[in-house]
Amino acid sequence: MSITELPKALADQSKVPSSTETKSSSTTNACRMCMPLGACLAYVGFEGTVPFLHGSQGCATYIRRYLISHFSEPMDIASSSVGEAATVFGGEENLRVGVANVSRVYKPLMIGLASTCLTETIGEDVPGMITRIKDPETGLRAETGQATPELVFAPTPSFAGTHADGYHAAVTAVVKELAEVGEETESVNLFPGIVSTADLRHLSEIVAGYGLPHALIPDYSERLDGVTVARYEKLPGGGTTATAVAGSGRALASITLGGMVTPGVDLAGEVLQEQFGVEHLRMPLPIGIRLVDTFTDRLTELSGQPMPHWLDAERGRLVDAYIDGHKYAADRTAIVYGDEDLVVGVTAFLSEIGIRTLLVASGGRSGQLAAEIAKLTPARAADIEVLDDGDFHEIEARAAELKPDLLIGHSKGYATSRRLGIPLIRVGLPIHDRVGAQRLRHLGYRGTQDLFDRVINTLIQVRQDESAVGYAYM
Repeated sequence: MSITELPKALADQSKVPSSTETKSSSTTNACRMCMPLGACLAYVGFEGTVPFLHGSQGCATYIRRYLISHFSEPMDIASSSVGEAATVFGGEENLRVGVANVSRVYKPLMIGLASTCLTETIGEDVPGMITRIKDPETGLRAETGQATPELVFAPTPSFAGTHADGYHAAVTAVVKELAEVGEETESVNLFPGIVSTADLRHLSEIVAGYGLPHALIPDYSERLDGVTVARYEKLPGGGTTATAVAGSGRALASITLGGMVTPGVDLAGEVLQEQFGVEHLRMPLPIGIRLVDTFTDRLTELSGQPMPHWLDAERGRLVDAYIDGHKYAADRTAIVYGDEDLVVGVTAFLSEIGIRTLLVASGGRSGQLAAEIAKLTPARAADIEVLDDGDFHEIEARAAELKPDLLIGHSKGYATSRRLGIPLIRVGLPIHDRVGAQRLRHLGYRGTQDLFDRVINTLIQVRQDESAVGYAYM
């Protein structure tokens, strides 16, 4: 380039659109977390299981910190602590020693193994390593004399998906390993996705209300929302039992709530249908009257029983609450972000109560988000902007332009809420700046009632704060 051409080149360079006008080539504060995190959360939902990451120590430390902060419960995550030498020469010895140590110290029923970016990048053959570890002649039992617990492995490199993908990959790995064929039972498999411990307990209560024997797979409601104990327990009680998972192959049906995953990630319900012939139905998380009705109608079909009286009463109270609060919600606006499963349910709920969703954003990569939103909110779908595989740089830029009345999502949106002065209603995972995240209900009529009250009270508070008088009666 000649000197005479330089001014023109610089002038042309100044016309390049800003990062808010074009999609950036890098991610700034992604609206998702890593696959191994989701796998660790899932593994904790199985009785006597220790999550174990084959990778560097930092991965386990990060995930422990993240989940402990949300659930306010201790959580141990083992690591093979792969360092420089193992990265070059292979980490099989690290894995072998780590499994031996975990088996000796924790005496688990199962070790849930998950890979990380490092070990996937260097091409570690973890299934082959597990075969050698379990070998009766040369494996750990022959070497140490101690029994080797069940070893289950899910490949979960962060570059391949999200925390939701890792969660489902781990659940599917356990089901593939433990499910057994046999005579069909009357039990129902319920795969709930990533929800709060309070939601898990309520889901089980709803299904039991129809007289249906069921297996909640997985169930971390006790291990991640336990009681105070005098002495620290290395392996807290609770979790889906191996017997329950074994019986999943003989179940009457499976219900997956949510299950929006990156293509290539198998759902456990799909595997059971393909391998054992167990009928599988996938439906959105039951948030809002219409979606809860869909869920309870399915339970009626499976059980042959009508809705229990207590649940019907909860539905009636929710309808009454909608009527009471409609005047505050009508024509208000919101941006919803977070896990794909959750934002779909929340958006459907908002459409019921008169709040217009302007933007739905997720870090998910299922490619199904826009279609799901359109299916569940057909009257409003044309007006809802959908951002998938997004980050908070993009979300904040759109929020500044759209100026919604509310942000609804997890704690990672707090900085945007603070900078733009938009109230944030916290839902989903992670919630790090409030206590009780594990006790927040979103599902069923009861969970919808709790969410509705939080939404309406936030809108009322904004009106009070903006008023020069500060009305005591609204």
